[in-house]
Parts: sequence; C-alpha cells; structure tokens
Amino acid sequence: MAAESVDSNKSKWAGSGALQQILAFASLIILIIFFSLASDNFLQWSNISGILLSTTVIGILAIGTTFVIITGGIDLSIGTGMTLCSVMTGVFLVYLDLPIVIGVLGGIATGALIGLFNGFSVAVLGIPSFIATLAMMMIAEGLALVISGASPIYFSDITGFNSIALGSIIPGVPIPNAVLVFFIMVLIGWLLLSKSIVGRYTYSMGSNEEATRLSGININRWKMKIFTIAGAFTGVAGVIMASRLNSAQPALGMGYELEAIAAVVIGGTSLSGGRGSIVGTMIGALIMSVLTNGLRIMSIPQEWQTVVIGFVILLAVYIDMLRRRKSA
Repeated sequence: MAAESVDSNKSKWAGSGALQQILAFASLIILIIFFSLASDNFLQWSNISGILLSTTVIGILAIGTTFVIITGGIDLSIGTGMTLCSVMTGVFLVYLDLPIVIGVLGGIATGALIGLFNGFSVAVLGIPSFIATLAMMMIAEGLALVISGASPIYFSDITGFNSIALGSIIPGVPIPNAVLVFFIMVLIGWLLLSKSIVGRYTYSMGSNEEATRLSGININRWKMKIFTIAGAFTGVAGVIMASRLNSAQPALGMGYELEAIAAVVIGGTSLSGGRGSIVGTMIGALIMSVLTNGLRIMSIPQEWQTVVIGFVILLAVYIDMLRRRKSA
C-alpha cells in the first residue's frame, strides 16, 4: 500500500516537478546571460570557479535538508550545526592531534548525531520540527562557542587539510576539490532519494504520513533515519567550510540555513512535503550563488543584495503555493 502511494505521488510529481526544474534551469541560464552582458568579468574562469566554490557549502546543506522538507518537516539547525561540525573537526585534529581521516569522519559524525537528536525530538518526543530544530540551532551555536572558547581554531599545522576543499586532484584542471565533493554529494543524494527505500519512504511520509503509518511502516524510526542522513550532509558541509577557511570559525553559521532552504524551494521542492528532487536543489543552489555573485560583481551594496534575495525567496514560495493549488 505504501509503495502504491509513493508511486502515485511520484507520477503526480513527475509532470509538475519536471516543469519546475525546467523553469529553474531556464532562470539560471537567464541570470548567467544577464550578468554576462552586465559585466565582462562574469564569464572569466576565475569568477566561474568562485561561483562553483561558493555553491559547495550551501549546496551540500541544501541536499541534506531536501530530505527533511520532502517529509513535510523543516531543519533550521543546519547553519549553526555546520559550524559545530567545523569546531569538532578542529577539536579532533588540533586539540587531540588525531589523523586527518579520523578528524574528518568525526566532523561528519557530529553532524549525523545532531540530525539524530533532531529526529528523536520530532519523532519520539513529538515536538514540531520548526521548534525542535530552532532549539538545536541555538544549542549548536552555544556549544560551538563554548567548545572553541569563542576563538577560531586554526588548521595551519595540519598538513593537507586545506587541500580537502581548495586542492585539485585532477591534473591541469583548476577545479577545487570542494566542487567535486559537492557533485559527489549530489550523486549520493540522488541515489538515496530516487533509487532507494529511503527515498520511497521520504516521499510517502511527505505525501500522507497517516496512510504510510497504517501501511505498517515505522514512521518514528524512518524520521530519525532521515534527519540523521540530513545531519551527515551538514557534517560534510562543516568539514568543507573548515577546509576552505583553514579554520573553524565558531561565530559563523547563522543565515546559512535560510539560504539552503531557499535553494531547496527555488529548485521545486514543496514546503508542504511530498515533492522535490536533488537535481532541482542543485539548480536552486547554483541560482543562489550566481545571483549573489552577479550582484556583487555589479557593485550592488550588500544591503540591497539581501533585499533582492529576499524577494527571490518570496517569489519561489509563491510559485510553490500556486503549484499546490493547481494540483489540489
């Protein structure tokens, strides 16, 4: 019964979802053309590389939260959670002098643990995801400051850590490793959401949670798993951010959750749950980066950049509302 429900929902999503992805991709192309005409520097490789690099952290956060939003939930903790993961990576590598592999895995595991706690709060304690993750946002922010002593943790003495994000494993191709990690995360997210039982139950819970429960699926267990998966993506983003900056900045993180959620919505994932795709999220993340970079390269003041991005988010949510009314 759950499988039939998921297949039915996927068929409904296929038409509107494909159209939304096409519209998002068309918007991305239009933005690129506009900023290319507005500035000769926009299409230079150094700028394109910068856009891709700036997409990585927001994009990886957005991939993780796509799973949560498709279930009908929300995760506001991913920004400060990412910061806590960066700080814990610093603790493992700098304070405890552990090998890089252990430190990186520890940072990712920290994210998964944050996600597990969020999932437990939502599924077992019955706290609405907005409140549960809002609380975790503040907890993670406070822990990052306490553990680091409110001071940055520098990785200057950790040989090779900076190369995780800024190095290049492809000879002669100046593509930062962080970009490759982002596309690997896109592939993993796509496989999980489109080709695995995790994705089937994610769509099913977002479409009709009660029907999914009545079909014999343990909703609480799967919610905890989905939040944990989302947390693991947050951990990866934390490691990439720390590597990019070559430091763990405990005051960083606030606001990243809004940009990630905006990327998810712009990419066509419905805030009401049951609809969404990783490809759409990737396009949404690229739109956010291109828009921010284009406004900056045109010397638009920072405050006006924020205003423009705010209007883009409003437009994306409004389009989502119109799409829901049409499909109702």
